Amino acid sequence: MRKIKLYIAASMDGKIAKQNGSVEWLETIPVPENGDYGYAEFYQSIDTTIQGYTTYQQIVGWGIYFPYPDKKNYVVTRKQELKSTEHVEFICNDHIAFIKQLKQEEGKDIWLVGGSQLNTMLLKENLIDEIQIHIMPIILTEGIDLFAAIPAEFKLMLMETKPYANGVVGLIYEPVRDQSVNL
Repeated sequence: MRKIKLYIAASMDGKIAKQNGSVEWLETIPVPENGDYGYAEFYQSIDTTIQGYTTYQQIVGWGIYFPYPDKKNYVVTRKQELKSTEHVEFICNDHIAFIKQLKQEEGKDIWLVGGSQLNTMLLKENLIDEIQIHIMPIILTEGIDLFAAIPAEFKLMLMETKPYANGVVGLIYEPVRDQSVNL
């Protein structure tokens, strides 16, 4: 079975974007020499992306060529009127059933690009298999949280840590499937 992996950057206070959706603050963090935080290796391990409509709108709004043209890309939305493009297929109905089926198909792993609402929906449904998060040395105080309101605690198991010279810390977690387990 394919894994769904959330690969994302967040501020020290858990924000993935400013309130207006901007991620320009990421450019203020110097990138380590010859470092991409493992992105190239991660990108080669996936053949599919899933993202929410707001995240998709943000990416398209950058005015660049679509960044994942060599992958199968799905945008989860409630907007029924959207038509698929050469780069993305809009999933407007039965989101969870579609994603469960997608995990069963042959292929490489699936990148959960975000955003907050989709991250939460898939976490609640136990569909996220791995969270690769890069904590950036910045506090934003206001912005979009990594997860939208989650009504209960959700335990994670730390699998790996990697500190970088610029203060970024890479963390890999796996959700604990049996939430009654004490860590």
